[in-house]
Amino acid sequence: MKPRKRRITGGVDTHKDTHHAAVILMNGRRLADAEFPATAAGHADLLEWMRSFGRLHAVGVEGTGSYGAGLARHLRSAEVRIVEVNRPDRRQRRAKGKSDPLDAYAAADAVLSGRAMAVPKAGDGIVESIRALHLARNGAIKARTACSNEMKALVVTAPAELREQLPARSATKLAQVCARLRPLADLADPAQGVKAALRTLARRYNALTAEIADSDAQLAVLVKQARPDLLAIRGVGVETAAQLLATCGDNPDRLQSEAAFASLCGVSPVPASSGKTRRYRLNRGGDRQANRALYMIAITRMGHDADTRTYVQRRTADGLSKKEIIRCLKRYIAREIYKVLTTRNTRDQDLTLAA
Repeated sequence: MKPRKRRITGGVDTHKDTHHAAVILMNGRRLADAEFPATAAGHADLLEWMRSFGRLHAVGVEGTGSYGAGLARHLRSAEVRIVEVNRPDRRQRRAKGKSDPLDAYAAADAVLSGRAMAVPKAGDGIVESIRALHLARNGAIKARTACSNEMKALVVTAPAELREQLPARSATKLAQVCARLRPLADLADPAQGVKAALRTLARRYNALTAEIADSDAQLAVLVKQARPDLLAIRGVGVETAAQLLATCGDNPDRLQSEAAFASLCGVSPVPASSGKTRRYRLNRGGDRQANRALYMIAITRMGHDADTRTYVQRRTADGLSKKEIIRCLKRYIAREIYKVLTTRNTRDQDLTLAA
């Protein structure tokens, strides 16, 4: 068969600086492999090289959310079907070894055999901007928490005369007081050294607080622009909505069912039955940040929603524990949110009708 007419499948093992690609026939026969730089020109050369062997059926790419993100965007723009491939299992690596060509061929084999079927996130729309800003916000939150802990630890071990001026209080008030401290020039004195350290930490805390406020304002604008209907769900705020959008990506239609979305968020029930016992346990897999977002929505509803409180009372009377009730609530919330995420945005519909 002429090379231009035969169908082929590609596989790519991605790295920071280079990508290793491989091509196989639809019958599994290996054709060739090559290495390309992880640049825009390298992505174009990789696709041209693959197409030189025949009609490209699909390409399996490892790490579409990290090192392979740029390549995935390039292939998508060229209308190439992309399949997200996990790394080969440890048993296969022990038996066949580990190298870039072997991993590239394994990625192509996974697509051809059907072991890999996941559609990667698009990463080329407004949700990608939300993901980036949400990531920066989470980093600022962690840094501010660490800063608060350091301030409180310094107050505990500070000299008595200074500690008495800084009684136990909230981190925000403590930062306000510490930011006004005026240490003397002689920092060899422990009291003055602690004052200087507390003032530095307080200024850092206040700067991070301002940074978090800016991120919240930016996320609020983007989330309302992307999915205003998501914020209308009870218990869903800007931060939880941003996390759920980032989990689904710009193409939530890649999730084939609400059960798939629940599994992605780690809220699908896992059987834990034995003998006469019939029960389900918490799912410890999936995206744990999305799971945390659903947990926060469930806790908010348990505290402020009358229907949810009634449900909790009824399931408690049935003998369910609090953890099991929260698991059920998260599963219900995931079903509700999936319907919203997979419904076309009304704003996009209005723009289409106007055009």
